[in-house]
Amino acid sequence: MRVLIVGAGIGGLATALMLHRRGIRATIVEQASEVREVGVGINTLPHAIRELAELDLLPALDRVAIRTRELAYFNRQGQEVWREPRGLEAGHPVPQFSIHRGRLQAVLYDAVRERLGPDAVRTGLALSGFMQDEGGVTAHFTDALRGDAGRTIRADVLIACDGIHSVVRKKFFPDEGPPRWDGVLMWRGATEWAPWGDGRTMAIGGGMGAKCVLYPIAEAEGGRQLMNWVVFVKMADGTISPPPKESWSRPAHRSQVLPYARRFALPGFDLAALVEATPQIFEYPMCDRDPLPRWTHGRVTLLGDAAHPMYPVGSNGASQAILDARALGDALAGAEHPMQALHRYEAERRPKTAEIVMLNRKGGPERVIDEVEKRAPAGFSRIEEVLSHAERQAIVGGYAGKAGFAVAGNVSPLRVAV
Repeated sequence: MRVLIVGAGIGGLATALMLHRRGIRATIVEQASEVREVGVGINTLPHAIRELAELDLLPALDRVAIRTRELAYFNRQGQEVWREPRGLEAGHPVPQFSIHRGRLQAVLYDAVRERLGPDAVRTGLALSGFMQDEGGVTAHFTDALRGDAGRTIRADVLIACDGIHSVVRKKFFPDEGPPRWDGVLMWRGATEWAPWGDGRTMAIGGGMGAKCVLYPIAEAEGGRQLMNWVVFVKMADGTISPPPKESWSRPAHRSQVLPYARRFALPGFDLAALVEATPQIFEYPMCDRDPLPRWTHGRVTLLGDAAHPMYPVGSNGASQAILDARALGDALAGAEHPMQALHRYEAERRPKTAEIVMLNRKGGPERVIDEVEKRAPAGFSRIEEVLSHAERQAIVGGYAGKAGFAVAGNVSPLRVAV
């Protein structure tokens, strides 16, 4: 079987590795002239790390990432709302990793080149169109820099891993329009800083209109640690205002974000000082797309952000792409016909990811902060008087169960009103 993957992001690279493990050869075509480290920090959850561990990637991840030990939620005043262990400390058989997105991509890319060969990833080619027939798919590519005819590739199936602006998705849903913006702008950055707490804890703070996220993404060296931060601020009504230009590399000046960073209090940490010291800050809108009625069209299907782009809450974007890759690999390895495999993959993954997209629009597990602010906007003396332990567990544990990373016996229903 010949599989063509469009896009060398986390989803595309993970898919190639999953297929290789099952004896299926894949070729990846990437529009960029080279696969390079972009983005800032992400968290990869245990249910996805389990799949990467089966690909023997844990040693490589440990060299470039942090094994996250704990997650804490705070209100705007810095009062603790919820705290829970993560990864191994929560009882999972594998860790949760906090990692630079580009370094995760590099781990996968290096593994693809080592296992599939240096020619497995072909760069500088932009998909211009494709045609299907009874025997397979013929995809046409242009030179991404010059715009002239590049190459034609024939395969049994085509997997679109080309992101939220997927060319393949647009061909099947030409009237879908731009991504859906909720009016929230995000600023992100990372810089070397003194470790906070135990150097393995993730913090989320704020309230309904604005939030901040803080976590380390590399081991400390010489008393310094690479700290990742994010500030989210509701800036407009996304239903009537068009989103700003989306880009992983859109620069922003720190003067834009500092006034918002000063609004947050995190115990024992000066977020504004961290922002002030960050040499490069990126800005982009929080966008997703409505769940699709189908992903698969004959011998072509969607995966990752091309299939189910979601708001970056709950640490689920990259993790769900990795789970997609595992499901697709299993389906293709066990099916009598490629088209049967693609439909089996979609039947397993599309309903699950659609539910997560909708849960993330409601705030995901971070909604526990919103609920506290609704009831106690000026802070509290005792959190139990504002939101009981059972109510808080229902929000964060319920989301973990729906997203697939709850520890057995530690799942509560989502029963707090929104």
